[in-house]
Amino acid sequence: MLSKKQKSFVQKLFVLSFAFALSTQTTNAMHIMEGFLPKGWCISWGIIVIPFLVLGYFKLKVQTKENPNALLLFALAAAYVFVVSALKMPSVSGSSSHATGIALGAILLGPAPMSIIGLIVLLFQAILLAHGGLTTLGANIFSMAIVGAFVAYGVYILLKKMKAPGWLAVFLATFLSNMATYATTSLELGLAYPDGASGVFGALAKFMSVFMVSQVPLAIVEGIFTVIIFEGIKKYDVFGKKGLKEVATNEQ
Repeated sequence: MLSKKQKSFVQKLFVLSFAFALSTQTTNAMHIMEGFLPKGWCISWGIIVIPFLVLGYFKLKVQTKENPNALLLFALAAAYVFVVSALKMPSVSGSSSHATGIALGAILLGPAPMSIIGLIVLLFQAILLAHGGLTTLGANIFSMAIVGAFVAYGVYILLKKMKAPGWLAVFLATFLSNMATYATTSLELGLAYPDGASGVFGALAKFMSVFMVSQVPLAIVEGIFTVIIFEGIKKYDVFGKKGLKEVATNEQ
């Protein structure tokens, strides 16, 4: 059970997350929207994410068996991703720029379980908010919850091994995770709609150039916000001394 102090922190976290999401809100924003990708690519991305979902399921099963507090973190990370990524700014036709919220969970839980969070969040957003789509679910999971998660975790672990300050490791992991998500989204769009003259790479460059205008400042803001939350989780010991392997490592 969480103490009153810990519950207070969790409540503040949701309020801050919602405020952060509102600060990026613009109407008619979404992930790669329903029906935008050709059928072949929808099926291909759907097949590609299956192994990651299976891996994520078994990793989460092991974590929750070893430590029940991991389930609380999973729920918090999922809610955080849902709120932060639900409100976005329109960018490339058929897609949008937005914070992802993926890095925090990837750092604390590891990258594999984030594929399950991505599936849950993107499915609910598609059904309840008309953000993204069911046919583009695989593509959106791959860019945000797989590539974004593995980049965040990899950057964080690398910087910690290099003895970088904890706040810098969290910030850069979040920033680069966000940028990697949109590089992957640009690739998905470029593969589906190659430029008539310069092909896939030409289309990729065009999509990336449009995304960068709004995504760079968003990634910076999300990086700062994630550092604040990460430090708060450590300070309030929300999930117990044995709750988070990466937090424990970070505190040593």
